Amino acid sequence: MILVEQLNKTFGTHKVIENISFSIAKGQIVGLIGPNGSGKTTLIRLMNGIISTNGGVIQINGFSPNENGDDVRSFCGTMTENAGLYEEMTGRANLIFFASLYPNVDQKRIEELIHLFHLEPFIDRKVGTYSTGMKKRLGLAKVLLHRPKILFLDEPTNGLDPDGIRLVLSYLKRLNQEENTTIVICSHVLEQLETVCDRYIFIEEGKKIEEGTKQQLEKKYLHEIQLKLTGDFPLSLLTDLQIPFTKEIDGIQVSLPDLETVSQVLKQITDRGKLYSAEILNNNLESLYFTIRRSNRHE
Repeated sequence: MILVEQLNKTFGTHKVIENISFSIAKGQIVGLIGPNGSGKTTLIRLMNGIISTNGGVIQINGFSPNENGDDVRSFCGTMTENAGLYEEMTGRANLIFFASLYPNVDQKRIEELIHLFHLEPFIDRKVGTYSTGMKKRLGLAKVLLHRPKILFLDEPTNGLDPDGIRLVLSYLKRLNQEENTTIVICSHVLEQLETVCDRYIFIEEGKKIEEGTKQQLEKKYLHEIQLKLTGDFPLSLLTDLQIPFTKEIDGIQVSLPDLETVSQVLKQITDRGKLYSAEILNNNLESLYFTIRRSNRHE
Protein backbone atom coordinates (compact mmCIF):
# COMPACT_ATOMS: atom_id res chain seq x y z
CA MET A 1 0.00 0.00 0.00
CA ILE A 2 2.90 2.39 0.78
CA LEU A 3 6.19 2.16 -1.11
CA VAL A 4 9.14 4.49 -0.52
CA GLU A 5 12.38 4.00 -2.49
CA GLN A 6 15.58 6.03 -2.24
CA LEU A 7 13.63 9.07 -1.08
CA ASN A 8 15.41 12.41 -0.76
CA LYS A 9 14.30 15.83 0.40
CA THR A 10 16.37 18.96 0.85
CA PHE A 11 15.50 22.46 2.00
CA GLY A 12 18.15 24.68 0.44
CA THR A 13 21.43 22.93 1.17
CA HIS A 14 20.07 21.03 4.18
CA LYS A 15 19.31 17.33 3.63
CA VAL A 16 16.21 16.47 5.63
CA ILE A 17 15.52 13.01 4.13
CA GLU A 18 18.37 10.97 2.64
CA ASN A 19 17.95 7.75 0.65
CA ILE A 20 15.13 6.32 2.76
CA SER A 21 13.44 3.13 1.55
CA PHE A 22 10.68 1.03 3.12
CA SER A 23 7.29 -0.50 2.37
CA ILE A 24 4.12 -0.79 4.45
CA ALA A 25 1.50 -3.43 3.66
CA LYS A 26 -2.23 -2.79 3.76
CA GLY A 27 -3.62 -3.06 7.27
CA GLN A 28 -0.35 -2.59 9.16
CA ILE A 29 0.13 -0.15 12.03
CA VAL A 30 3.68 1.19 11.81
CA GLY A 31 5.46 3.38 14.34
CA LEU A 32 7.79 6.03 12.92
CA ILE A 33 10.41 6.65 15.61
CA GLY A 34 13.24 9.14 15.95
CA PRO A 35 14.43 12.19 17.90
CA ASN A 36 13.27 15.74 17.19
CA GLY A 37 14.55 16.92 13.82
CA SER A 38 15.08 13.42 12.46
CA GLY A 39 12.69 13.97 9.53
CA LYS A 40 9.55 12.14 10.70
CA THR A 41 7.11 15.01 10.09
CA THR A 42 8.74 15.83 6.74
CA LEU A 43 8.35 12.19 5.72
CA ILE A 44 4.62 12.28 6.52
CA ARG A 45 4.21 15.48 4.51
CA LEU A 46 6.00 13.89 1.57
CA MET A 47 3.82 10.78 1.69
CA ASN A 48 0.67 12.90 1.82
CA GLY A 49 1.78 15.12 -1.07
CA ILE A 50 1.84 18.32 0.98
CA ILE A 51 5.44 18.93 -0.11
CA SER A 52 7.28 17.48 -3.11
CA THR A 53 10.33 15.24 -3.17
CA ASN A 54 13.80 16.05 -4.55
CA GLY A 55 14.37 12.48 -5.70
CA GLY A 56 13.28 8.91 -5.23
CA VAL A 57 9.89 7.23 -5.46
CA ILE A 58 6.76 7.35 -3.31
CA GLN A 59 3.65 5.35 -4.15
CA ILE A 60 0.57 5.50 -1.96
CA ASN A 61 -1.92 2.85 -3.05
CA GLY A 62 -0.43 3.09 -6.54
CA PHE A 63 -0.53 6.90 -6.74
CA SER A 64 2.38 9.35 -6.68
CA PRO A 65 1.82 12.12 -4.11
CA ASN A 66 3.90 14.47 -6.31
CA GLU A 67 1.69 13.97 -9.36
CA ASN A 68 -1.64 12.90 -7.83
CA GLY A 69 -1.73 14.71 -4.50
CA ASP A 70 -5.51 15.27 -4.55
CA ASP A 71 -6.13 11.58 -5.22
CA VAL A 72 -3.82 10.56 -2.39
CA ARG A 73 -5.45 12.96 0.06
CA SER A 74 -8.90 11.70 -0.94
CA PHE A 75 -8.23 8.34 0.71
CA CYS A 76 -5.68 9.45 3.35
CA GLY A 77 -6.19 11.29 6.61
CA THR A 78 -3.33 13.30 8.07
CA MET A 79 -3.10 14.84 11.53
CA THR A 80 -0.01 16.85 12.39
CA GLU A 81 0.70 18.50 15.73
CA ASN A 82 -1.06 21.57 14.36
CA ALA A 83 -4.58 20.25 13.90
CA GLY A 84 -5.40 22.81 11.18
CA LEU A 85 -8.67 23.94 12.79
CA TYR A 86 -10.43 27.32 12.46
CA GLU A 87 -10.32 28.78 15.96
CA GLU A 88 -13.04 31.42 15.43
CA MET A 89 -15.50 28.69 14.47
CA THR A 90 -17.14 26.20 16.79
CA GLY A 91 -16.04 22.58 16.80
CA ARG A 92 -19.27 21.56 15.09
CA ALA A 93 -18.86 24.25 12.41
CA ASN A 94 -15.32 22.99 11.77
CA LEU A 95 -16.55 19.44 11.21
CA ILE A 96 -19.39 20.60 8.95
CA PHE A 97 -16.98 22.70 6.89
CA PHE A 98 -14.37 19.95 6.45
CA ALA A 99 -17.09 17.38 5.74
CA SER A 100 -18.23 19.58 2.82
CA LEU A 101 -14.84 19.05 1.14
CA TYR A 102 -15.57 15.35 0.64
CA PRO A 103 -18.40 13.58 -1.14
CA ASN A 104 -20.76 11.38 0.85
CA VAL A 105 -19.93 12.67 4.35
CA ASP A 106 -23.30 13.29 5.96
CA GLN A 107 -24.51 14.71 9.26
CA LYS A 108 -24.82 11.21 10.68
CA ARG A 109 -21.06 10.70 10.27
CA ILE A 110 -20.36 14.01 12.00
CA GLU A 111 -22.57 13.11 14.96
CA GLU A 112 -20.99 9.66 15.14
CA LEU A 113 -17.50 11.16 15.53
CA ILE A 114 -18.68 13.78 18.02
CA HIS A 115 -20.04 10.97 20.18
CA LEU A 116 -17.07 8.67 19.60
CA PHE A 117 -14.51 11.20 20.87
CA HIS A 118 -16.73 12.57 23.65
CA LEU A 119 -16.88 16.03 22.10
CA GLU A 120 -20.47 16.86 23.14
CA PRO A 121 -19.64 19.07 26.16
CA PHE A 122 -17.69 21.59 24.07
CA ILE A 123 -18.60 20.96 20.42
CA ASP A 124 -20.62 24.21 20.15
CA ARG A 125 -17.90 26.38 21.68
CA LYS A 126 -15.32 28.26 19.61
CA VAL A 127 -12.21 26.16 19.05
CA GLY A 128 -10.02 29.04 20.28
CA THR A 129 -11.31 28.31 23.79
CA TYR A 130 -10.34 24.62 23.64
CA SER A 131 -7.54 23.02 25.60
CA THR A 132 -4.78 21.19 23.73
CA GLY A 133 -6.47 17.86 24.45
CA MET A 134 -9.85 19.08 23.16
CA LYS A 135 -8.25 20.30 19.92
CA LYS A 136 -6.46 16.98 19.54
CA ARG A 137 -9.72 15.00 19.79
CA LEU A 138 -11.50 17.35 17.39
CA GLY A 139 -8.54 17.17 14.98
CA LEU A 140 -8.70 13.40 14.97
CA ALA A 141 -12.46 13.50 14.29
CA LYS A 142 -11.76 15.88 11.40
CA VAL A 143 -9.29 13.55 9.65
CA LEU A 144 -11.65 10.58 10.04
CA LEU A 145 -14.68 12.23 8.45
CA HIS A 146 -14.22 10.57 5.04
CA ARG A 147 -13.25 7.12 6.41
CA PRO A 148 -9.67 7.20 5.09
CA LYS A 149 -7.95 3.98 4.07
CA ILE A 150 -4.61 5.32 5.35
CA LEU A 151 -3.94 7.46 8.43
CA PHE A 152 -0.80 9.53 8.98
CA LEU A 153 -0.72 10.64 12.63
CA ASP A 154 1.94 12.93 14.09
CA GLU A 155 1.91 12.82 17.92
CA PRO A 156 -1.82 12.00 18.09
CA THR A 157 -1.92 11.75 21.90
CA ASN A 158 0.04 14.90 22.80
CA GLY A 159 -1.94 16.98 25.27
CA LEU A 160 -4.45 14.25 26.09
CA ASP A 161 -5.18 13.12 29.61
CA PRO A 162 -4.90 9.38 30.44
CA ASP A 163 -8.56 8.77 29.57
CA GLY A 164 -8.13 10.56 26.24
CA ILE A 165 -4.99 8.59 25.43
CA ARG A 166 -6.75 5.30 26.14
CA LEU A 167 -9.75 6.40 24.06
CA VAL A 168 -7.64 7.34 21.02
CA LEU A 169 -5.35 4.30 21.09
CA SER A 170 -8.19 1.84 21.56
CA TYR A 171 -10.12 3.45 18.70
CA LEU A 172 -7.11 3.27 16.37
CA LYS A 173 -6.64 -0.42 17.19
CA ARG A 174 -10.34 -1.10 16.60
CA LEU A 175 -10.35 0.91 13.36
CA ASN A 176 -7.42 -1.15 12.12
CA GLN A 177 -9.01 -4.47 13.09
CA GLU A 178 -12.53 -3.71 11.80
CA GLU A 179 -11.76 -1.70 8.64
CA ASN A 180 -8.19 -2.84 7.90
CA THR A 181 -7.03 0.79 7.97
CA THR A 182 -3.30 1.29 7.42
CA ILE A 183 -1.86 3.59 10.09
CA VAL A 184 1.51 5.35 10.37
CA ILE A 185 2.12 6.96 13.78
CA CYS A 186 4.89 9.30 14.92
CA SER A 187 5.23 9.55 18.69
CA HIS A 188 7.88 10.15 21.31
CA VAL A 189 5.87 8.13 23.84
CA LEU A 190 7.20 4.72 22.89
CA GLU A 191 5.21 2.91 25.56
CA GLN A 192 2.04 3.95 23.71
CA LEU A 193 3.35 2.82 20.32
CA GLU A 194 4.19 -0.58 21.78
CA THR A 195 0.51 -1.19 22.57
CA VAL A 196 -0.74 -0.67 19.00
CA CYS A 197 2.05 -1.07 16.40
CA ASP A 198 2.87 -4.15 14.33
CA ARG A 199 6.34 -2.91 13.37
CA TYR A 200 8.63 0.09 13.60
CA ILE A 201 10.81 2.28 11.38
CA PHE A 202 13.65 4.14 13.11
CA ILE A 203 14.95 7.39 11.60
CA GLU A 204 17.89 9.55 12.63
CA GLU A 205 19.27 12.63 10.87
CA GLY A 206 17.06 11.96 7.86
CA LYS A 207 18.22 8.35 7.40
CA LYS A 208 16.53 5.06 8.19
CA ILE A 209 18.71 3.26 10.70
CA GLU A 210 16.54 0.21 11.41
CA GLU A 211 13.10 -1.35 10.93
CA GLY A 212 11.30 -4.47 12.03
CA THR A 213 8.79 -6.04 14.40
CA LYS A 214 9.52 -5.97 18.12
CA GLN A 215 10.35 -9.67 17.98
CA GLN A 216 12.84 -9.09 15.15
CA LEU A 217 14.44 -6.19 17.02
CA GLU A 218 14.74 -8.22 20.21
CA LYS A 219 16.44 -11.05 18.34
CA LYS A 220 18.96 -8.68 16.79
CA TYR A 221 19.71 -6.32 19.67
CA LEU A 222 18.82 -8.01 22.96
CA HIS A 223 22.17 -9.62 23.80
CA GLU A 224 21.72 -9.60 27.58
CA ILE A 225 18.52 -10.00 29.59
CA GLN A 226 18.03 -7.84 32.67
CA LEU A 227 15.53 -9.75 34.81
CA LYS A 228 13.86 -8.62 38.03
CA LEU A 229 12.68 -11.40 40.37
CA THR A 230 10.55 -11.38 43.49
CA GLY A 231 9.91 -14.47 45.55
CA ASP A 232 11.01 -16.63 48.44
CA PHE A 233 14.03 -18.63 47.35
CA PRO A 234 17.66 -19.01 48.55
CA LEU A 235 20.07 -16.54 46.93
CA SER A 236 22.68 -19.28 47.12
CA LEU A 237 20.81 -20.81 44.17
CA LEU A 238 21.91 -17.90 41.95
CA THR A 239 25.45 -18.18 43.31
CA ASP A 240 25.52 -21.91 42.59
CA LEU A 241 24.37 -21.22 39.03
CA GLN A 242 27.10 -18.53 38.69
CA ILE A 243 24.51 -15.89 37.87
CA PRO A 244 25.47 -12.29 38.77
CA PHE A 245 22.72 -10.57 40.77
CA THR A 246 21.99 -7.39 42.66
CA LYS A 247 19.68 -7.24 45.65
CA GLU A 248 17.27 -4.33 45.33
CA ILE A 249 14.61 -3.05 47.73
CA ASP A 250 11.84 -4.40 45.51
CA GLY A 251 13.46 -7.62 44.35
CA ILE A 252 16.51 -9.29 42.86
CA GLN A 253 17.98 -8.15 39.54
CA VAL A 254 19.97 -10.67 37.50
CA SER A 255 21.76 -10.58 34.15
CA LEU A 256 21.27 -13.52 31.80
CA PRO A 257 22.64 -14.15 28.30
CA ASP A 258 19.41 -15.10 26.49
CA LEU A 259 15.72 -16.01 26.83
CA GLU A 260 16.45 -19.74 26.95
CA THR A 261 18.57 -19.21 30.05
CA VAL A 262 15.72 -17.20 31.59
CA SER A 263 13.36 -20.17 31.36
CA GLN A 264 16.00 -22.50 32.81
CA VAL A 265 16.67 -20.22 35.78
CA LEU A 266 12.97 -19.74 36.49
CA LYS A 267 12.48 -23.51 36.56
CA GLN A 268 15.36 -23.92 39.05
CA ILE A 269 13.84 -21.25 41.29
CA THR A 270 10.35 -22.79 41.26
CA ASP A 271 11.87 -26.21 42.01
CA ARG A 272 13.68 -24.91 45.11
CA GLY A 273 11.49 -22.04 46.29
CA LYS A 274 8.63 -19.70 45.46
CA LEU A 275 8.61 -17.25 42.55
CA TYR A 276 6.11 -14.39 42.81
CA SER A 277 7.05 -12.39 39.70
CA ALA A 278 9.64 -12.21 36.93
CA GLU A 279 9.93 -9.11 34.75
CA ILE A 280 12.33 -8.48 31.86
CA LEU A 281 13.47 -4.87 32.25
CA ASN A 282 15.25 -4.17 28.97
CA ASN A 283 13.05 -5.61 26.22
CA ASN A 284 10.56 -2.76 26.02
CA LEU A 285 10.50 -0.53 22.95
CA GLU A 286 12.20 2.38 24.71
CA SER A 287 15.18 0.24 25.75
CA LEU A 288 15.46 -1.20 22.24
CA TYR A 289 15.30 2.33 20.78
CA PHE A 290 18.31 3.52 22.75
CA THR A 291 20.21 0.30 21.98
CA ILE A 292 19.55 0.78 18.25
CA ARG A 293 20.72 4.41 18.40
CA ARG A 294 23.93 3.46 20.23
CA SER A 295 24.59 0.67 17.76
CA ASN A 296 24.10 3.02 14.82
CA ARG A 297 26.62 5.52 16.24
CA HIS A 298 29.27 2.80 16.56
CA GLU A 299 28.96 1.59 12.97
